[in-house]
Amino acid sequence: MKRTGKPVFFIVALLILFVSYAAFFGIYTERGDLSIPVIKGASDIRWGIDIRGGVEATFYAVDDDDNALQADSKQLDAAKEIISIRLVDNHITDYELYVDYENSRIILRFPWREDETDFNPESAIQEISMTAMLTFREGNETEEVTDANGNVTGIKPAGVTESNIILTGDDVEKAEPYYDNTKVGTNSAYGVQLTLKESGKAKFAEATEKLYSATESERGTISIWLDNDEISYPRVDAVITDGVATISGSFTAASAQDLANKINAGALPFKLATSNFGSINPQLGSSALDAMLLAGAIALVLVCIFMILVYRLPGAVASIALLGQVAGMIAAVSGFLPSISSFTLTLPGIAGMILSIGMGVDANVITNERIKEEIRKGRSLDAAIDNGSSESFSAIFDGNVTVIIVAIILMGVFGPPDGFWSKLLTPFLFMFGTATTGSVYSFGYTLLIGVIFNFIMGVTASRLMIKSLSRFKHFRNKWLYGGDRT
Repeated sequence: MKRTGKPVFFIVALLILFVSYAAFFGIYTERGDLSIPVIKGASDIRWGIDIRGGVEATFYAVDDDDNALQADSKQLDAAKEIISIRLVDNHITDYELYVDYENSRIILRFPWREDETDFNPESAIQEISMTAMLTFREGNETEEVTDANGNVTGIKPAGVTESNIILTGDDVEKAEPYYDNTKVGTNSAYGVQLTLKESGKAKFAEATEKLYSATESERGTISIWLDNDEISYPRVDAVITDGVATISGSFTAASAQDLANKINAGALPFKLATSNFGSINPQLGSSALDAMLLAGAIALVLVCIFMILVYRLPGAVASIALLGQVAGMIAAVSGFLPSISSFTLTLPGIAGMILSIGMGVDANVITNERIKEEIRKGRSLDAAIDNGSSESFSAIFDGNVTVIIVAIILMGVFGPPDGFWSKLLTPFLFMFGTATTGSVYSFGYTLLIGVIFNFIMGVTASRLMIKSLSRFKHFRNKWLYGGDRT
């Protein structure tokens, strides 16, 4: 067995205890009357609509004089896209967004912010309903955006890109996806066709002439921004004089439609107004949530007691690792560091956490049973721990990897279309439309995080601690590991 130093147990255990305290209670500094988080705790979690309630609003199109307009289906889809972008930018994944094409309305439901105190639905929807600003800029220079505490919150145009705006949304007539039959089987069969108004043709022609070069490596780019989100940065491969340009690349039907919707959202000839809004009562409520969390804490304590009674010293180590797994999941949901926004936690998300905790217990049970079997076969303590750990790994690995695949698929199919997992699964999901469902996405996220921390705590940390403890003379009695008393 590869030797593990005696101090390893104390290092790992103290690290787990520190992370657990910080994840559950947070660490804050006081600045006047403000409490500023150094490390976010469980109180900073943003709860979903089903737990804490939220806001419901209905949007419709109006002109500059606030007169109602009749929007067509493409314009409504584009307006829906900009609302979706703003929600995702604010890390609000638990939302419901629908379009009523017959009445030209967009219906939105989303949860309160984690630090909400006023619970005013009108102010909560104000930022989401603002008209998007679409700009086409020279180059692709960016710089980080930071808040008052110096935390990075995003990017914005910089240098030449910031000062040199080629077009705005007022210069764009429309954007629509296209399919080139002559390029079937290539990565550029899908694309987006951009049609400009008369006001934009000359400006775009001048810009493309400036940025186009006969040498491919020296050609410039035109970045496309929606507010402070860079949505595309195509290279200039031709001088465009007729006001009709194409954006090609590694598009799918869904991603081409997505980019067209975003451009159209910034080129909308109307702004969004709210016809009605109000608060949504939670399905669960804070008292029921407190009861559920208390029940969870009691269940965790009972599981730890059971593990200690049945598996003795490895059970105690497994309990410490299990505490670390729970703390890791809380940290991943709360945001932990001030620069990371809280993830929206829903009831299905809590179910994902509970399921992954069960898998964490199962991983330790499998390992501890293997160690007991090796001891009863007459192996030495070191050989029993070594063989038990190695022989149990394949079973734990297979089960957890299967769950990871399921979690990734759930996040890819039901998560934000611009999210990492959706892009990762694009080769497999190109034939399906967007199906954002925040509650399912929340379940997949907590399940994935839980399994990852199961590997970190239940597999790696617990085995390091057991091997470290077995180096101490007082902990080398086989009875402590499930053998007979000697």
